[in-house]
Amino acid sequence: MTLLNAPKYNAGRERRKAVLIYGGIAVVVLVAVIGVLGFLMGHGWFFTNLKAEHRVNQFFNALEAKNYNEAYAIWMNDPNWQQHPQKYDYTLKRFTEDWTTESPVGPIRSHHVDISKTDGSGTFGTGIIVAVRVNGGQKMFMWYEKKDGTLTYPAPHELQYQ
Repeated sequence: MTLLNAPKYNAGRERRKAVLIYGGIAVVVLVAVIGVLGFLMGHGWFFTNLKAEHRVNQFFNALEAKNYNEAYAIWMNDPNWQQHPQKYDYTLKRFTEDWTTESPVGPIRSHHVDISKTDGSGTFGTGIIVAVRVNGGQKMFMWYEKKDGTLTYPAPHELQYQ
């Protein structure tokens, strides 16, 4: 092809090309911002820890409502635990005592999930530490086990935050 027989300028095609280029750049920037923002806000890269935070929030909501059967089901990640209670060494009676009379913070009256951090071995960690303020300010650190969705208290270590 020479300059004398070059194809005719197609404005629509050039506009589409520009939209695709700028749109691609915008998508890449948006993905990067969402990923970093999740980390900076304390909810994991790309907000991946929100599931664990929600689970811990449900657990504390059940404790506040004194619905210990539901809280125990969330703790064990087994909504049908009453059909096979012999499966667990940690009984509902002991669980209820641990979260009321034997609790280091007393019965749960209020809570707020603050932040979370992926922890443990492997590239993506084996669990998530969720920081919760209970009863007006006392910090508790819950462990969410990724492989089976169970909760544990206390977490292997505490998070440093304000």
